[in-house]
Amino acid sequence: MTHSFIQSVQWKENHLLLLDQNRLPEETRYHKIDTIEEVWKAIRQLTVRGAPAIGITAAYGLYLGVQHLSYGNVPELIEDLKGKAEFLSQARPTAINLRWALMRLLTRAEMDGAHGCSTEEVKAGLLAEALRIQKEDEETCRRIGEHGLTLLKDGMGILTHCNPGSLATAKYGTATAPIYLAREQGMTLKIFIDETRPVLQGARLTAWELMQAGIDSTLICDNMAALVMAKGWVQAVIVGADRVAANGDVANKIGTYGLAILAKAHNIPFYVAAPLSSFDPETPTGEEIPIEERPAEEVTEGFGKRTAPVGMKVYNPAFDITPSSLITAIITEKGILYPDQDGCYGKAIKEILGRKSQTLS
Repeated sequence: MTHSFIQSVQWKENHLLLLDQNRLPEETRYHKIDTIEEVWKAIRQLTVRGAPAIGITAAYGLYLGVQHLSYGNVPELIEDLKGKAEFLSQARPTAINLRWALMRLLTRAEMDGAHGCSTEEVKAGLLAEALRIQKEDEETCRRIGEHGLTLLKDGMGILTHCNPGSLATAKYGTATAPIYLAREQGMTLKIFIDETRPVLQGARLTAWELMQAGIDSTLICDNMAALVMAKGWVQAVIVGADRVAANGDVANKIGTYGLAILAKAHNIPFYVAAPLSSFDPETPTGEEIPIEERPAEEVTEGFGKRTAPVGMKVYNPAFDITPSSLITAIITEKGILYPDQDGCYGKAIKEILGRKSQTLS
């Protein structure tokens, strides 16, 4: 059984179309994006979200930043690209895919320049690289799904958090990829979706996605997860990741850490599904991952309705860190990683990233 996916990020001739995820599920609206400033705003304001989709959007944004500008020479162009890449990277600092995609375009520009390309040829190369990143992400997510599918059995209950779905990627999603492939193969799964406070990406996005696909899904508030696990309705938790540190600690949407603790208490496997582009070997542990803090209004005035006293202090981190010791396995496009006896993924991550480098060389 096949399913048609809605693309949240689309390149059209000379501009970007972004599905406004803030308007879902009530309205499906695309925004035409022409400038790098509009891309920064779209990323920051969650018009586009999900680490892979943010990276794809930023890649197109960097090209938009230079598309109509003239440069005297390639070094001048590359210097301007570096400044624009730094500007975009500050839109949301936690998701490593954002900086990864920008660095990939900068590397492409430097290589093309070294080979004697003109400024216009270098700019054309930037667009080609952005398109390639999006195409590769689609294949990456399908492979994550294929590997993740080996961990599932017919009739299982799966709990997921936030939106690790096709809206957050080029296609298939990360944590939802095995779910979509299971449906294609005729398997029956029961999906439980955390609402995901405070901006409800689970309720607004994942629930909408899975309903569109006709997948058996049940929405729960975040604080209902323990009860659902205790009832024996969940046999696995699968979440995405915005960054994976060198030891396997994972930064993901706030509330993920609590789910991992609950899963361990109920002896339920806790899986993280992430492309290798979300791995950050330069960051030793989760303690060094920068955590974005969001505006207080997301908590006190969610969706225009005040729910807290005026002047109330608010702590609103967008992400938390799940220690590697709580993660049963990490599902990537190159295979499934398991921890060593100390619960650390350092060796497995080093090996798979080395394998990736050999594959790309």
